[in-house]
Amino acid sequence: VAEAQVRCQMDATDHAGRARISDPARLRALAHPLRLQLFEIFTERDEVTATECAQLLGESAASCSFHLRTLEKYGFIERAPGRGREKPWRALARSWDMRPDPEQPGSLRAAQELAALGLDSEWQRTRTFFGQADAEEDRWVQASTFTRSSFWATEAELAQLSRELQDITERFAGRASDPSKRPPGSRFSRLVAVANPEPFSSPYSGVTPDAEAEAQA
Repeated sequence: VAEAQVRCQMDATDHAGRARISDPARLRALAHPLRLQLFEIFTERDEVTATECAQLLGESAASCSFHLRTLEKYGFIERAPGRGREKPWRALARSWDMRPDPEQPGSLRAAQELAALGLDSEWQRTRTFFGQADAEEDRWVQASTFTRSSFWATEAELAQLSRELQDITERFAGRASDPSKRPPGSRFSRLVAVANPEPFSSPYSGVTPDAEAEAQA
């Protein structure tokens, strides 16, 4: 029954092939440093073996195999057709939507834990790049950006912006799995974007929880 429920949830995808996941158990299963790293590999490659994961991450193949099986158990990946003696894995969706569901107890807390882990990982990568920028060619430094913006927006406008940010790199689709689609001189790159209202606790928010509730009443 549990496996059937996982498969049913995986069928809920949007126009971009993005699978929605809000089940607390599944979110918590992903909120593990090594499993999150393994999961990210599947955003870059169509198929990968435990041995290949181990080489990429500097971990043992046995450890990677264990955590890959956990990702399989919770409906993130599945076995791909074998390649001789190799036993590759593949993701069950092209991309993922992991927002919490207010109707699922524990969903928000699980999403918070996963978001905190993901943010720590991405900002560390960003800090590494800018910390080593003196070793980069100037043309690549100039091509990079660290952009921050502040603005006033309604809930609907912010939601639309979030959807646009999720889809912004679709123009590069297919290049990860097909090297022939990569223009000469291209490098593997990353985009990290966060769109959210200012927390109520911030002096810049301009609104309180009570005022928000009154505005919606």
